[in-house]
Amino acid sequence: MDPEELLNENTGEEQKKESPLVSLEKDLKLYSESIHEVAIEIMVEGLSLYPIFVAHQHEVKLGEMILDRHDLNTEWTIQASTLEEFIEKGIIKKELRERFIKSYKTPHDFMCMFVIVPEGANFVYYPYQKD
Repeated sequence: MDPEELLNENTGEEQKKESPLVSLEKDLKLYSESIHEVAIEIMVEGLSLYPIFVAHQHEVKLGEMILDRHDLNTEWTIQASTLEEFIEKGIIKKELRERFIKSYKTPHDFMCMFVIVPEGANFVYYPYQKD
């Protein structure tokens, strides 16, 4: 399944409207190197083995802002967080921690994005851009 399909459950006429993930993919290509550096830093500093990046277009109180769409003239703001913060804030239930870890893709190859759109939120794994 393409990332664009994950949050676009509409069919027929409604699908003509472009999924917000199309613009997110454009921004992630631009942000890839910076996000990768932050992921490595989170792991090396021992903050977490499971960095999670929050992509949004509104105000979100989760993690620390690392890429501001207003400053960068892009469409998405990215904030850095961790599995531990997601559990602490109740976004991921403690009893589902192990299931999340099993599905978590290697952070050296993929960014774990928690994408927030008006219709809801979901996890998306996006590969880092290779030179």
